[in-house]
Amino acid sequence: MDSPSQITMRNEKNSIINGVASTIVMSMSNNYFALFAIGVLGATNYQIGLISSLPQIVGMLAMILGTVIMSRLQEKKRFTGLSIFFTRIFLLAMFFVIYLPEEYRAWTFVLLIGFMNLPGSFAMLSWQSFIGDLISDSRRSGFFSERNRILTIAGMVTTLLIGIGLQWFDKANPLPYQILFILAFLFGMMEIFYLNRHVEPKKDHVTDKKRASFGWDAYQHKPFIYFLICGLFFNFAWQLAWPLFNIYNIKVAHMTGFWISIITVANQVGQIISFKWWGRMADKHSNAKMLAITAVGMASAPFLTILSTNMYYLTFVNFTSGLFVSGTVLLLFNQLLEVTREQNRGSFIAQYNILLAIIGFIAPQVGVYLLQLSSINTAMNFAAVLRLVSGAVFLLFYIYMKKRYFNSNKMAVQKA
Repeated sequence: MDSPSQITMRNEKNSIINGVASTIVMSMSNNYFALFAIGVLGATNYQIGLISSLPQIVGMLAMILGTVIMSRLQEKKRFTGLSIFFTRIFLLAMFFVIYLPEEYRAWTFVLLIGFMNLPGSFAMLSWQSFIGDLISDSRRSGFFSERNRILTIAGMVTTLLIGIGLQWFDKANPLPYQILFILAFLFGMMEIFYLNRHVEPKKDHVTDKKRASFGWDAYQHKPFIYFLICGLFFNFAWQLAWPLFNIYNIKVAHMTGFWISIITVANQVGQIISFKWWGRMADKHSNAKMLAITAVGMASAPFLTILSTNMYYLTFVNFTSGLFVSGTVLLLFNQLLEVTREQNRGSFIAQYNILLAIIGFIAPQVGVYLLQLSSINTAMNFAAVLRLVSGAVFLLFYIYMKKRYFNSNKMAVQKA
């Protein structure tokens, strides 16, 4: 029988391989949704906005249902695997979109992306809770920074190869995207295989149906509430610009599939070289303090992007943005786990993701609405200002957490 340390090592190894497969799936599909929609299907700005926002509102409904399901699960691995499988099935459906009548293609594609997030949200919620149970507090910063670095390398290599391959095809040719959707589905099966290789500890789980149904007890935990406010404000500022970047890159800067791949790779290179640094800084200064820094760094991306349409300049901007994206992804997840209680972590995560889904639906629509009211420059600058303000919000959260930690230590000393 394997020792606990051997089981931990096996789980970490399988988690990395599972994550690599998942990253390849995303690199082959999500990265090119907007380009496929605009270049092949002729999608409008409104439809491009929905590509970012519709999955979020579907995800919100999924999270409400997922909260109930998760509160009754004794083992999460099987549910996570099934959720991933049904998510990847949608990629096969995308293969056939081009064979529909032309007037239905763009809307069908948008709806597939949206409803794909129903099982996708189940998968995300259950995976976050699942992996949170397997990785101890002391291992989180080190393991997730290394895992994220490896995953980003995998995504970078995949994206670069795709970018080179897309050069062989005309921009309006659907064939390369169809090939990507099929390959993404196959890597999704690999993702499930390595998920099932994890060793999940069995727990004696007793469900308090009155409290566990929707996880309302999460709102009685003050650190979680304050993080929720900060995280939602930041995500609104962050996601408001997502469709704007797609519209600017494709319609204003006239990027081809090759250049979309190049700027994505540049962003990933920035993430790769900074993941470990953010992990070390989080261990040294706390997740909350470093989140204030990443938010300020993220504010530079919208402002710098609109200064030029030069491809080499935009590649550099995406590289610098990647330096802060890595910290954002790592620190938000670690801080979420830090402010949740272990015994009902799934409920906390579900409540966070439900509200995050609402923000994720509203923010891109606000971005597109601002674009229609004004200009791409005004909308991007507005997003940059909001991101800057979110840095100050996270700084206030850091001060609160530091004060809470000081008071808890003081009480512990008095009791001793």
